[in-house]
Amino acid sequence: MAAIKVHGYHASMLTVMVLCCLNEKEVEYELVLVDLPTGAHKKPEYLALNPFGVVPTIQDGDLTLYESRAIIRYLAKKFQGQGTNFLGSTLSEEALVYQWCEVEGQSFNPPAFSICTQILNVPMRGGSTDEAAVEMNVEKLEKVLDIYEERLSKSKYLAGDFFSLADLQHLPCTHYLVNACGKGDLISSRKHVNAWWEDISSRPTWKINFT
Repeated sequence: MAAIKVHGYHASMLTVMVLCCLNEKEVEYELVLVDLPTGAHKKPEYLALNPFGVVPTIQDGDLTLYESRAIIRYLAKKFQGQGTNFLGSTLSEEALVYQWCEVEGQSFNPPAFSICTQILNVPMRGGSTDEAAVEMNVEKLEKVLDIYEERLSKSKYLAGDFFSLADLQHLPCTHYLVNACGKGDLISSRKHVNAWWEDISSRPTWKINFT
């Protein structure tokens, strides 16, 4: 069986999330560099794989798949019998995994991504950070994290006592919040959220990408 090809960029946290997933599942893969600084993601060769021109994209046999959350869900299902079990062992556990995946996508990521965009991306493009927008989204994220604090006071991970896709999905944006945006206090000020973050961000399959 040919190795899965991951078209991505080593400094892209969404690419890193997919690589982390593959390593957790003990799946062989080949990283095909898409050089973002030179605009390779907007060239015809890459757009033929992913018309949205973003990374990552995977090729697994005849399947070409983009959108990082869809990719890790596919990998979790295809390789369910090996490596880390991202989906739990019962239908109820799997349902909770998907519930918290949706929470990440719908409630956590929008304000977290907006904070990162304002603090990191806007200045890189020559603009000025909208501090009011940052403050508004910090307030939104604080309310979400208060719910997380309650949840994580009752279970080690979001979907239960096992590391799941829901936890994995939080790694990229939270990494930026803590390590690049100066917003680590959002995490560290909440005992159970902080313990959870220290746990998931210390997994060897994630840390190996930063050594």
